[in-house]
Amino acid sequence: FGRRFAMGTVPVLWATQAQQRWVSSLPMNTVVLFVPQQESWVVERMGRFHRILEPGLNFLIPILDKIRYVQSLKEIVIDVPEQSAVSLDNVTLQIDGVLYLRILDPFKASYGVEDPEYAVTQLAQTTMRSELGKLTLDKVFRERETLNTNIVHSINQASDDWGIRCLRYEIKDIHVPPRVKESMQMQVEAERKKRATVLESEGHKEAAINVAEGRKQAQILASEGQKAEQINNAAGEANAVLAKAEAKAKAIRLLSEALAEQNGNAAASLSVAEQYVSAFSKLAKESNTILLPSNSGDISGMVTQAMAIYGSLAKQSSKKIERVTPEWVMEKSEDPAPPAQ
Repeated sequence: FGRRFAMGTVPVLWATQAQQRWVSSLPMNTVVLFVPQQESWVVERMGRFHRILEPGLNFLIPILDKIRYVQSLKEIVIDVPEQSAVSLDNVTLQIDGVLYLRILDPFKASYGVEDPEYAVTQLAQTTMRSELGKLTLDKVFRERETLNTNIVHSINQASDDWGIRCLRYEIKDIHVPPRVKESMQMQVEAERKKRATVLESEGHKEAAINVAEGRKQAQILASEGQKAEQINNAAGEANAVLAKAEAKAKAIRLLSEALAEQNGNAAASLSVAEQYVSAFSKLAKESNTILLPSNSGDISGMVTQAMAIYGSLAKQSSKKIERVTPEWVMEKSEDPAPPAQ
């Protein structure tokens, strides 16, 4: 930073490699003075501090009073030049920043340090190097906010005696060596490939689980369908058997009633003869082996034999029914009918 130049009313330019800032030059004692807003003028009387002029109208004694310092109370922005710092894992970094500060006490800022802004800038640089030495390279990028806070706290501890308050510090750029940058890029690519591989494997795993679950559900549904089909088939077959049995029983009942009627034996003989003729006509059509009775041409004899077998069976069944009939049923049937009312 440059020194404040001598007397004059025209603002002078402070120039550094990092910045250029306009401030008011030291004004002359014209007895009646007007102090601009957000500025403080430090007045010395006969070489000794006298008072600080506030913004507005002020009066000074010629020759005896002299304006020694002009301090701006506005927030000041200072670029911290790029510097080298070594991290905890021995990586050399090039880092710069921006410092925001404000003068709170013009007296301390004028007499506590020769050049307060330059002092704060140097303090920020040393503090930044010290804080970077406590962190590894990875943490420097992740904990930038913590690093800024620690630098501000360290600066304020030393700048209280200078009447300056550091409001905040921001790191602008962090430059790493090319080889370290390449290794960091390779590490990032490896991490991304790792995450992609993990995600892909998890996707395959979930897909296999979903396929297995689908097959399991399909097998369960298929087995339930087969079970229901078998139950339905069994119920259908049972109903069919019952229907056939009922139909056969009904047919036998009708046949017995028909046989009990007049000319029933003749009708039975006709039916047996028809079945015999039908069975005889199917011989030698389905197989080469044929069994024939000795009198196959005697149809009347076959019918007579069939009717004789039927008659013997009918007599045996009637005898069995008489044996199993209870006596009380017989007695009841022999009782005379009650007289008519």
